[in-house]
Amino acid sequence: MNRRSVPAWVLAASLALNAGIVVAVALHQWQPPPKAQATQPSPVNLPDYLELSAEQRQRWQQLEPDFLRDVTANWAEIRRHREALVRHIFANEPQRAAIDAEQARIAALQDAQQQRVIAQLLAERALLDDGQRARLMALLLSRYAQESSEEELLHRD
Repeated sequence: MNRRSVPAWVLAASLALNAGIVVAVALHQWQPPPKAQATQPSPVNLPDYLELSAEQRQRWQQLEPDFLRDVTANWAEIRRHREALVRHIFANEPQRAAIDAEQARIAALQDAQQQRVIAQLLAERALLDDGQRARLMALLLSRYAQESSEEELLHRD
């Protein structure tokens, strides 16, 4: 890797990790949780956890569908480009230009994903009271502290 691509790769990995954690928290109420492993945090029903009022729940439910649809589509595209990136890296004769192009596309998709997550969190923040905001922030920060990327998990001893 050349010196210019290292910061971009680190930024992309950081954005992916942050976006992934926030999306996982948001998606839990729309998908049945996977069988919990000992290292995974237990699923949380956010509307219940935040003790949303009936009006807040209604507004919360209006925010979710478009966000979840966009996030799901974006992650599918990111996965497709990650697969292409890995195939380029492990090709018989890796082409650096193709690798760099896939990495740049992944970084752009992750940036767009991070912007979606930020917009969603700001919208959710606007409907919460101070106590609910504090609970959501604490939950997100605790999840960030516990999570590992797939790459980290694959390379642990």
